[in-house]
Amino acid sequence: MKISIIIPTLNEERYITSCLDSIFASPLNSYEIIVVDGGSEDKTLSIVREYQSKYLNLKLLHNPKKFTPISMNIGIKESNGEFIFIISAHAEYQDNYFSLLVEKIQQLGANCVGGVLETEVKNKNRKSNSIKKILTHRFGVGNAEFRIGSEEIKEVDTVAFGCYTRDTFEKFGLYNEKLIRNQDIELNKRIINGGGSIYLIPFVKAIYYARDNFNDLAKNNYENGKWNILTAYYTKSFNSLSTRHFIPLLFILSVILPIVLIPLSKYLIYIAFGSFISYVSLILIVSISIQDKENSFIYSIFSFFVLHISYGFGSLRGLLDVIREKYE
Repeated sequence: MKISIIIPTLNEERYITSCLDSIFASPLNSYEIIVVDGGSEDKTLSIVREYQSKYLNLKLLHNPKKFTPISMNIGIKESNGEFIFIISAHAEYQDNYFSLLVEKIQQLGANCVGGVLETEVKNKNRKSNSIKKILTHRFGVGNAEFRIGSEEIKEVDTVAFGCYTRDTFEKFGLYNEKLIRNQDIELNKRIINGGGSIYLIPFVKAIYYARDNFNDLAKNNYENGKWNILTAYYTKSFNSLSTRHFIPLLFILSVILPIVLIPLSKYLIYIAFGSFISYVSLILIVSISIQDKENSFIYSIFSFFVLHISYGFGSLRGLLDVIREKYE
């Protein structure tokens, strides 16, 4: 029984060493690691080549088209494993992560299984700890159970860094290469909608290293928000997304639209004001509830604000892109 572990990379010099070290520390018998790089301009390639000189089961492939879903598909096509893991260089994996998920996918007869992500940051300070805190709270990430955890093994609509059976890709297809983001969510929803099954295994864990500054947090979530809308547009379906993905956009529109429409009625300003005050009140309440000695009340407020506003404006940008494309 062979396992294939596929890692798409692009400028991951800060993370790839700890990622590979955690995999090679796993007590696996028959496995291959396939790194598919999208044209890194930092030290990622030299680091991977250094590992190649020590480990014969590590392959390095090039993706000339750069984008993540293309790298994933290149890796799947080049892999030989009966079980295929699609993972991130931004994470470290417990030593039995791969063996336990392979064991559970066979026991459950599932198409995909995944563990829980424990969010961490590389540079620990009150600001980065505040960002970490909001990325593990329901007010920050909604009901994504692979982030907030579960008390029992359960069927879910998606997991992160999952283990798939090879025949799952043969039956349901590969990743949608039009989707720069959300390609994993879309594939997993395709599996569910096609009668397949996905399980969360809560005692299997990986440490995921989140963005640890406000600039990177905003950039990442702006793109996430934008690609929520574009995912629905390119797939012609909302099935791959959940209600939580659109809440930031609805908040942004609840503030902007009444202001834009004030010439129709001056009373619309009260809708915008009420929406904004309600949101700020929620941020204050939640930030107080999660405050501890490692984070900061002020940084928590700002972290929530950056996360939600960047996500919401990203979705608005995606919506405008769709409208422009349809009418050009």
